[in-house]
Amino acid sequence: MVLGSGKACVTKITRMSSSLPRTDAVRESAALVIPEALADLGQLVRIPSIAFPGFERGDVARSAEEVRALVDDLGIFDSVDIRHSYNASTGQDGMPAILATRAARNGRPTILLYAHHDVQPVGNEELWESPPFEPTVRDGRLYGRGAADDKAGIMVHIGALRALVDALGTDFDLGVNLFFEGEEEAGSGSFAQFLTDNTDALRADVIVVADSGNWDADTPALTVSLRGNARFTMHVKTLDHASHSGMFGGAVPDAMMATVTLLATLWNEDGSVAVKGLAERDAPTPDYTEETLRDEAGLPAGVSPIGGGTILSRIWNKPSVTVTGIDAPSVKNASNTLSPEISVVISTRVAPGQDAQEAYEAVTAHLRSHAPWGAEISFSDAEVGNGFLVDTSGPAVAAARDALTSGYGVDVVDVGVGGSIPFIADLVRVFPGAEILVTGVEDPHARAHSPNESLHLDTFRRALLSEALLLEKLDAAPREPDATL
Repeated sequence: MVLGSGKACVTKITRMSSSLPRTDAVRESAALVIPEALADLGQLVRIPSIAFPGFERGDVARSAEEVRALVDDLGIFDSVDIRHSYNASTGQDGMPAILATRAARNGRPTILLYAHHDVQPVGNEELWESPPFEPTVRDGRLYGRGAADDKAGIMVHIGALRALVDALGTDFDLGVNLFFEGEEEAGSGSFAQFLTDNTDALRADVIVVADSGNWDADTPALTVSLRGNARFTMHVKTLDHASHSGMFGGAVPDAMMATVTLLATLWNEDGSVAVKGLAERDAPTPDYTEETLRDEAGLPAGVSPIGGGTILSRIWNKPSVTVTGIDAPSVKNASNTLSPEISVVISTRVAPGQDAQEAYEAVTAHLRSHAPWGAEISFSDAEVGNGFLVDTSGPAVAAARDALTSGYGVDVVDVGVGGSIPFIADLVRVFPGAEILVTGVEDPHARAHSPNESLHLDTFRRALLSEALLLEKLDAAPREPDATL
């Protein structure tokens, strides 16, 4: 079923449930705003807002305008703007972000809600079971690029605010700022500058980053650790020019041979990382079976997992090294030629607590020291970002746990995430006194970044309800006397 082929025709909720206790009113209102939120999500999914170089910047601008209109329509903000900041990596303004502000009243705290409206490229469109930018509902899931990552995060924020307004009216006391980024998938190149340019407008006691996942479709999670990342391109050169493989093969090391030999030194026999200087974090992990790993990752029965220790410790607390791209002659264009130079992209996930620059230097030092046959090694396009460990002792964390447990009907699970959200380190640097909560709407079968990305609709409903309950809790709680922004 295609979700909304035109502009959604959904009756907006305008009543206020004043006869109910506050929490019950918010719960009822959250259920009522779901159809409109899903219809609006479908409209956002239709926009191919890919921020990568080579794609149409106008689509990202169109997405920003659509989101700005949704925010403005809430009628609760002192200001709603589309803003750009300089992206030093591209030498031009970054992609458009939506910034909205509402001042706190009567001693209440301020919450900053973050998500991003840009999406990943679709990859091989032939692998999609339905068009990637045509939102389609199948078996309780909404399929489409960005349906889960992260336009659903935007609509959880907007939907939760709609529920709060419906239940309490527009005259509530909680301060609310919104930051909906436009280039997260492309590396958040202007993020740090955007924080510098808009520090006062973004300042908050609590920051909710809705760009992570849950334990499963029915069980909420609060992300308390993230791995860092160190991504770079390695160039391997062994020849000044291509040569005939029959004439010189066996005496001359070609670049492919050197590259394959060098890459193999990055891993031990069991697949664990063999790079000296990459740290591991010692922390307990919940029970998680190999069968669950196979189901969620798509690991066939004949392929063994790699590494040692508990499965989740390998994903959450240990480093990993992955070759994510290679420039080499294709199978179609293969000839009997010794390749003079090969380039590969290497993505290192860094254990929480280790400095990502330190990890980058450890990996590149390893590669230089293991270069076979005197191959010339060089590196470019390095990107590093530190991991994140949440201080779980604050009142906002406790409120979030209560809200998630109430919204989902089951206890929340504290999780680590093997992926990285490098910009969180910037948030910690600029707003050291804020409590940062990393939440999300994805489940293990969402396939974010992959063909057939999808959103579990019941998870979306519960996530929206949970955030609405969190907003109500914060609106009812005066700011801590010693809190500093």
